[in-house]
Amino acid sequence: MFDLGTSFLASVARNPDALAIVDGDVRLTYAQWLVRISSVAASLGEMGLGRGDHLVTVLQNRWEAATLHWACQFAGIIMTPINWRAKPDEIDYVIENADAKALAFEAASAAAVAESGLAAGVPLIAVGADAGPASSTFEHMAGRVVPTAVPQANADDWSLMLYTSGTTAKPKGVPRRHRAERMAGIAHVAQNLYGNGERTLGVMPLYHTMGVRSLIAMSLIGGTFVCLPRFDVARALELIERERITNLYLVPTLYHDVAHHERFAGTDVSSVRKLGFAGAPMTDGLLKTLVKAFKPDLFVNHYGSSEIYTFTIDQDAAAKPGSAGKAGLNQMIRVVKLGASSPTERAADGEEGEIIALALSDEAFEGYWRRPDANEKSLRDGWYFTGDTGFFDADGDLFVTGRVDDMIITGGENVSPVEIESCLSLHPGVAEVAVVGLPDERWGKIVVAFVQRRGDVSAAELDAHCRSSGLANFKRPRRIEFVKEIPKSPVGKLLRRQLVAGEYEADASAA
Repeated sequence: MFDLGTSFLASVARNPDALAIVDGDVRLTYAQWLVRISSVAASLGEMGLGRGDHLVTVLQNRWEAATLHWACQFAGIIMTPINWRAKPDEIDYVIENADAKALAFEAASAAAVAESGLAAGVPLIAVGADAGPASSTFEHMAGRVVPTAVPQANADDWSLMLYTSGTTAKPKGVPRRHRAERMAGIAHVAQNLYGNGERTLGVMPLYHTMGVRSLIAMSLIGGTFVCLPRFDVARALELIERERITNLYLVPTLYHDVAHHERFAGTDVSSVRKLGFAGAPMTDGLLKTLVKAFKPDLFVNHYGSSEIYTFTIDQDAAAKPGSAGKAGLNQMIRVVKLGASSPTERAADGEEGEIIALALSDEAFEGYWRRPDANEKSLRDGWYFTGDTGFFDADGDLFVTGRVDDMIITGGENVSPVEIESCLSLHPGVAEVAVVGLPDERWGKIVVAFVQRRGDVSAAELDAHCRSSGLANFKRPRRIEFVKEIPKSPVGKLLRRQLVAGEYEADASAA
């Protein structure tokens, strides 16, 4: 199997003059980009980085970040990207945990890097003229004339290490090999029916599996990766129209913001024919909104993780709201009983349990970086225990209902927040909604809905909507709180824990 450097060379040979990457005034064909990538790969080697070393990057989605990613693939260096908003202690943790040999940063992350206790001990690469002092600059590294890079890695070498979001514990490193990354890219192309010359909006962060998958997928088909450094709805709409974006691959929150923006109606989005989403379930209300707004030829619900990548896909997401479909091309899926310790303890069809995935997938990781405790918890008898809850319906389609830790047990009944969120999302007065369980002396926990309103809807109206929708009485929210906004992570994932902890701003204008 190809390593990713060889894979990129093959793409250049097929489509040397195809537009590869766009970032503001930067527009590079595959042949032109290879020149820059080769220069950066050579510079990394001269800085002392070699095969198996980690380069930590603290960057937004800019062409320099994508170039460093590919340079690492050629040089056999393990690309280790983290959130550009990372705090100094988070940067220190990753530098130490990965035994990083260098770090790249930009102006947006310069202050945190400067306050990091360990960053000063490794060579620093400044990206952008305003980044500040460093051992070297990206501009210098990319501007040299060198021979075309020769791949130093093989398919079994490590390609990338992403860090999972930490909640109560430190983030876990997820190392992935070249062969797994390339196979995940190929599967992404196939499952989203991408064709030669696609153009995608590169807005999902390159420290997140969705962003990396878009980058690799475009390279396989001579496609264009159009950078959007940080999410801005107006800018996203401008790029969709100007660059004739053909596919979008976003989390539901970003789709919500795009479709409800005041400029959407006046933007030509007709070039977008394929929609894909991942990262969280999509509510019934948002599915309907997007079908009406884009009229896509293909609408894919992609369910997966950084560890395995593809679990399941549904290529007609709007036809069966809530369905995550069936196992992806390189996967097998089971649902086991809640609390099961073995993959043989299967749940019955229709019974909610924990979703597990075969860890032998060609796309899968092989274990967490230096975390045997996490491996013991998640990897059992060749299966990966996702921590997600769900069930199979009579057609064999998977429905993801939430996280094991998010399950609300009220009066002895198990309640999934996702089902209630989908119900409330269908009310026209609801812009966004999140449901959690809060402690209650009598019930153990009660169902509480946090609603960002659209208009002057009242709690009584929403309760009546739940009653008339057929939602079981024990699932109906016992409290409805109106909030200014629903708390989310930088990649748009809902942060239920903040709602549980009371970390939100109430909407004082609520009726």
